[in-house]
Amino acid sequence: MTTGSTTEPVLVTGASGFVGGHLVERLTADGIPVLAWYRSGDRPPPPVHGVEWLAVDILDRSAVNRAIAGRPPHVVYHCAGAAHAGQSWGLAAATLRLNVMGTHYLVEAIRAAGVPARVLIPGSALVYAPSDRALSEDSPLGPRSPYATSKLAQEQLGSRASLEGSPAVLLTRSFNHIGPGQDPAFATSSFARQVARIEAGLEPPVIHVGNLEARRDLTDVRDVVQAYLTLVARGTPGRIYNVCTGAPYPMSEILNRLIALARIDVNVQSDPDRMRPSDVPLVVGDARRIREELGWTPAIPIDRTLEDLLDFWRAHIP
Repeated sequence: MTTGSTTEPVLVTGASGFVGGHLVERLTADGIPVLAWYRSGDRPPPPVHGVEWLAVDILDRSAVNRAIAGRPPHVVYHCAGAAHAGQSWGLAAATLRLNVMGTHYLVEAIRAAGVPARVLIPGSALVYAPSDRALSEDSPLGPRSPYATSKLAQEQLGSRASLEGSPAVLLTRSFNHIGPGQDPAFATSSFARQVARIEAGLEPPVIHVGNLEARRDLTDVRDVVQAYLTLVARGTPGRIYNVCTGAPYPMSEILNRLIALARIDVNVQSDPDRMRPSDVPLVVGDARRIREELGWTPAIPIDRTLEDLLDFWRAHIP
């Protein structure tokens, strides 16, 4: 099973987002045409060779049905949805609607179209209960935020669809991923953006931070994309795969590495507003299943990821 052909476009929902954007870039680089959905009402993304952009409101069931019926996909990467655990506390209902009902509408539309589609639904490691050891796919569940609850419900929708035979849904529990283009609402990207703004003289030489004691399993988004391509090609529908490195980094170390890359002296200051109610000391995954069954391992070292992320913000700071 391949991710597509030169005549059959692959559907990417949320194609203008962080992971979706990297997927589109990778697919087109491989010569695969992409049907790229972006949020209805947003400004159309710039033209990209091999990409057909389509504005679709994932919460408009009729619009989703029309879009799928008009171009029935055989491969789908469902990247649309709410993606921030901390922000979900103030947007609980919207997060649940977007991640759960949006996924439901998409899966039902694909089923109604009657095509033998393979659909990747990226999930989240935040569905796991907190633990002081590496989390495997069999570890206890215990979502601790509206976002995590929505991702567990989304996962269950995908599992049910696979059990019913259509579509074939590939499921992940993806741990933290970082890299160029990530929203600065996420810690590592926020650090890098602040460094770039300090270098540009737009801020005082002080980085404002939340909890630096937390240790997180961080994967480069481009390695995550490779994992998703591999899963669509060879993964077992309905089976859950952790996507992670298995190596946790203290956020203090990540910040220190970014500061070491800075072209100016930088100080650090704690900000109580950046502390999340759902923070847990350790989130690290066990990647044995995806490694042993599919041969995927992350290839991009953390220092390259941080350099590329910082360079991204340097290029996007006025």
